[in-house]
Amino acid sequence: MDGQNYSTVTEFVLEGLTDNPELQLPLFLLFLGIYGVTVVGNVGMILLISFSSKLQSPMYFFLGNLSVIDLFYSSVITPKLLGNFIWEKNIISYPECMAQLFFFCLFATAECYMLTAMAYDRYVAICSPLLYSVIMSQKVCSVLVTGVYIMASLGAMPYTISMIKLVFCQDNVIHHYFCDVLPLLQLSCSSTYINELLLIFVGGFNVLTTTVAIIISYVFILCNILQIHSTEGKSKAFGTCGSHLTAVGVFNGSVIFMYFKPTSSSNMAQEKVASVFYTTVIPMLNPLIYSLRNKDVKIVLSRVMGMRDSLPQSGS
Repeated sequence: MDGQNYSTVTEFVLEGLTDNPELQLPLFLLFLGIYGVTVVGNVGMILLISFSSKLQSPMYFFLGNLSVIDLFYSSVITPKLLGNFIWEKNIISYPECMAQLFFFCLFATAECYMLTAMAYDRYVAICSPLLYSVIMSQKVCSVLVTGVYIMASLGAMPYTISMIKLVFCQDNVIHHYFCDVLPLLQLSCSSTYINELLLIFVGGFNVLTTTVAIIISYVFILCNILQIHSTEGKSKAFGTCGSHLTAVGVFNGSVIFMYFKPTSSSNMAQEKVASVFYTTVIPMLNPLIYSLRNKDVKIVLSRVMGMRDSLPQSGS
């Protein structure tokens, strides 16, 4: 009852990236461009993989699902971020804030586990190429992707449920550009001990499990690559893994920097920059670093562009 008496906050104000008026328009145009590229890139990859018979292998199945995650992941965060550059006060209601928190945690966790599933796919492709089609059957791929979304849901619910139980009084300015866990905890006037434990144990479990699984996969991959005698074979094997390792490093590095560092070293400006990487930049880069550098995707894309160019023009 006491919590209900003191929980007077019905809406929050998102502070945004900067309060410098001279930067509002340039940043708005920058992030609008990033969001546009994100939507076009990920929707394009989903359509290419869905309708091209050449892109029906397990690797592209995972890439398609990663594009779905990135598309929704970015859409949960970026529209509100753009609003910070337009409106004098970017207001988000309490239910909208909790919904944004849930879906942010859902898609961020899904990204971690999808990257892990992709690492396992690369491990099988390089270490057991003759058994690849047997091990990575359609049923196995479907089970892996279903497991990704189940783990993501189980990871997001504890944060949201525990956050809803907190009491927020008077101060409703979130010193961030979206409803993230740490900025919300700073506003609470009730004990956040359980929330902090959940962040350490649930978040730590998800990050540690996926990171260790990826490292183990790549230890076996590296050992296998070193046994390849031809330089061309080694180069091709490294090429298929380089993009994945780049994305894993950037995503996990920024997440660890944001959530698993001592509170004494907390710097909101640095945290916002780190957040920009894993909420807006990575969803834009994934279609590029994973797919558009891929030979098969380039062939399919060139065919699609060629078909469009060969269509009869109206009035000709």
